[in-house]
Amino acid sequence: MKYKFLTAFLCLSIIVSSQNDSEQLQKIYKTSLTNGKSYEWLSYLSNEIGGRLSGSLNAELAVEYTKKELDLLDLDRVWLQPVMVPKWVRGNPEFAYIETAPGKTIPVNLCALGGSVSTPLKGLKSQVIEVQGIEDLKAMNRADVEGKIVFFNRPMQADLIQTFEAYGGCVDQRYAGAMEAGKLGAVGAIVRSMNLRLDDLPHTGSMSYGDTPVKQRIPSAAISTNDAERLSGMLKIDSNIKFYFKQNCKQLKDVQSYNVIGEIKGSQFPNEIIVVGGHLDSWDLGDGSHDDGAGCVQSMDVLRLMKETGIRPKRTIRVVLFMNEENGLRGGRKYAEIAKKKGEKHVFALESDSGGFTPRGFSFSGPDYKINQILKWKPLFEPYLIHYFKKGGSGADIGPLKDDAIVLAGLRPDSQRYFDHHHAANDTFDAVNKRELELGAATMTSLVYLIDKYGFNAIQSQDQLKD
Repeated sequence: MKYKFLTAFLCLSIIVSSQNDSEQLQKIYKTSLTNGKSYEWLSYLSNEIGGRLSGSLNAELAVEYTKKELDLLDLDRVWLQPVMVPKWVRGNPEFAYIETAPGKTIPVNLCALGGSVSTPLKGLKSQVIEVQGIEDLKAMNRADVEGKIVFFNRPMQADLIQTFEAYGGCVDQRYAGAMEAGKLGAVGAIVRSMNLRLDDLPHTGSMSYGDTPVKQRIPSAAISTNDAERLSGMLKIDSNIKFYFKQNCKQLKDVQSYNVIGEIKGSQFPNEIIVVGGHLDSWDLGDGSHDDGAGCVQSMDVLRLMKETGIRPKRTIRVVLFMNEENGLRGGRKYAEIAKKKGEKHVFALESDSGGFTPRGFSFSGPDYKINQILKWKPLFEPYLIHYFKKGGSGADIGPLKDDAIVLAGLRPDSQRYFDHHHAANDTFDAVNKRELELGAATMTSLVYLIDKYGFNAIQSQDQLKD
C-alpha cells in the first residue's frame, strides 16, 4: 500500500512538473522571439568590430565589448580570464594563377591557411601533382612529388546528410597536408576548400607542421571549389601546367588575450556549475557571424533570458566566451586548467559552435544514465520542431572539461548551409536570420533550465524509485 501511494505521488509530480516545464519553455521562446538581444549583440560584433582573428586588435575589441554587455546584465560576477594566444597575420592579399604556357595565365581564388608560412617574396611557381588525400600522397614515391606543389583535391562527401561528418572526412588534408607533402620534398601545398557547393570563395582554416623544423616548412593555401574543379580538369589534359601563388603571412610571438566569463550564482547548489558558451575569435576573411559570433551571443542571451523569465537557478550558470578556438584551443584549455586547479565541480557544459541556423536539437557525451534522462525531455522540445537528441559529440572548447561525470552537449542547428560560409569571406551578418538565431538562444536556455531544475543526482534517485 505504501509503495502504491509513493508510485502515485511520483506520477502526479511528474505530470505537474511536465506542465510547469512546458509553460516555462513557452515563456522562454516567447521572450527570445519578441525581446531577444542576441541579434543586436551579433550586429555590433560583426558590423562594428568584424573578423576577430586570435591575437588581433579586433579580438581585443570583442573582449571589451562582450564584457561591457555582460556587466550591463547585472550578473553576480563578470571577469576576464587571461590566456596567451598565438598571433598569426595574413599580410597583403594573396595572389595566384594557373600557367598553361609562358605568358598565358588563368587567375585563381586563393587564401593562405592559418598558421602557414609565406611564399618567397617573388612567389612560388611549379608543376602540380594532384592527390585525393593524405593516404593517396603517402602511396607515392619521393621522385613523383619532389619540387612540385601538391594539390589535395578530396571533396567533402556530398551524399552524407550530416555535413560535419563530410567535413571530418577530408579536413585532415587541410590540417596536415603541407606537413606530409614536405616530407616528400614538395615545395608547396594547395587544398580544395572545405565546401559542399561549387563557388569562387576560398575557405581558410588551421593547419599544422607538427614538429617540422621551421626552415623545412612549405607554404599552404586553399583554393575555391570552382578553381579546384578547373585545375583538376586541366591537369588531366596537360600534366605539365604550372601553378603560381604568393602569400605574405607570418607567425609572430604569442600575445595575451582573455576568455570573457559571467555567471549567476546558484541559490541552492552554488558549487555545481553549468557552463554555456562559444568562441569569441574567428577567422579574418569574413566577420565571423556564424563561426562563432552566433554561439557567443546565444550563450550570453541564455543568462539574460533566465533573468527575464524569472528563473532563479539552483546551480551556478556560467557563460564563457572562449578565445582562440580556431587556431589553438588555448581558451578552452586554460579554462579547464583553472577550473581543475580551483577544484570546481562542472556538472554540465553546452557549446554553440555550428552556426546560427534553425536549431534541430543537441548531441551529448557523458554517462548513459544522465543522457537517458535528458532524452526524456525531448517531448518538451517537439512543439518547437526540435527533434534531434543524440549521443555523440559536443564542442571543442568544452572538450577539455571532460571527465567521468560531466555531460557535454552541443547545439545542433540545421547544417546544410553551414559550410557554404565556414571560414570564408561570406561568413557575414547578412547570412544570419534573426528568428533562427533567437530560436537557438531559446533552445539553449530551455535545456539549461531543465538541467538546473532537476540535477542529475535527483534524476538518478527518481529512476531507482520507479524501478
